[in-house]
Amino acid sequence: MTLLQDKLAKYDAPQKAMALGIYPYGRMIESDQDTEVRISGKKVLMFGSNAYLGLLNHPKVKEAAIEATRKYGTGCAGSRHLNGTLDMHLELEARLATFIGKEETMIYSTGFQVNLGVVSCLTGREDYILWDELDHASIIEGHRLSYSNKLKYKHNDMESLEKQLQKCEPDKVKLIVTDGVFSMEGDVADLPGIVALSKKYNASVMVDEAHGLGVLGRQGRGTCDHFGLTADVDLIMGTFSKSLASIGGFIASNKETINYLRHHSRSYIFSASSTPAATAAAAAALDIMINEPERLERLWELTHYALEGFRAMGCEIGCTSTPIIPLYIRNNDLTFLIVRELFDAGVFVNPVVSPAVAPTDTLIRFSLMATHTRPQLDFAMEAIRNVFRRHELIP
Repeated sequence: MTLLQDKLAKYDAPQKAMALGIYPYGRMIESDQDTEVRISGKKVLMFGSNAYLGLLNHPKVKEAAIEATRKYGTGCAGSRHLNGTLDMHLELEARLATFIGKEETMIYSTGFQVNLGVVSCLTGREDYILWDELDHASIIEGHRLSYSNKLKYKHNDMESLEKQLQKCEPDKVKLIVTDGVFSMEGDVADLPGIVALSKKYNASVMVDEAHGLGVLGRQGRGTCDHFGLTADVDLIMGTFSKSLASIGGFIASNKETINYLRHHSRSYIFSASSTPAATAAAAAALDIMINEPERLERLWELTHYALEGFRAMGCEIGCTSTPIIPLYIRNNDLTFLIVRELFDAGVFVNPVVSPAVAPTDTLIRFSLMATHTRPQLDFAMEAIRNVFRRHELIP
């Protein structure tokens, strides 16, 4: 055994969880992704999906993917710079720019690649990247690749952000990067506060709208639109893998910024382009998001109902105000056990444990789709009530 193999062989946390019957990852789904799924022959309600508008099974989305595959094939086998740019890529980029409210956009193969490729290349050695401590892992990986100075500020804490901005040299570029809706906690960034500080200290702002797109703003335009601050935010990132029922991502900004990124962002230049099926599916989902506003209304009806129910139940849900509802457990092993017990009761939820969060901040991530029914939500909440009471997490 090599030294590397010997080192890696000592990692046995998954095996221990498996031996206890509480390993929660990679559960094999044998059906379509809907409000109800089949896992190992068992039907369970899905409350662990990011498909907020419930479009994964929409016939128009599926048919668009099929037709694109028939016309263009299964992939492009090349990067956007070489043989990987299709007319449909350019059409969707133009539509997204108009929808988001920026001059141009560029599409990446995944949302992770957007943050990785954008955050890593915009600023130089003497510049600064300021980031919220609860930003998504893709943002963290992006700034790790940058040679810039990195300054972390406390979550949604404008006093902390200002203190970090005061450390920056006034004549250097300062980029503040934040999630719009935080993916695990479900709370919304204090974007008005961030924008105000950016103007005071001559900084630029980038907002990750992965979980805001299709949830907040007019027709689901996101957090920036929700606050009326699109024009004040320099870069707006979004994904296709949540509300747009596909896979991929985009960055929206002014022409000069997009021109720079097209020729410097390594995860864009050196990755194969988005597949025809994924691109067409996202375009079709965008159509539905714009033309069926009742989906967004329904999502928020369910969200308000669930938030009120969990609070009345006595669950600790933090500062969330969105369809992402964290149910804090604050113990790694207990979080795994409760996820297993809820699955046995017919409810699929996701565990969030260290190192994704501090061991004292572990939680169950409960997320809603517009296609959930009230009886499904009631069933899930009752199952959670029973399991949480058994473990003395609620009265």
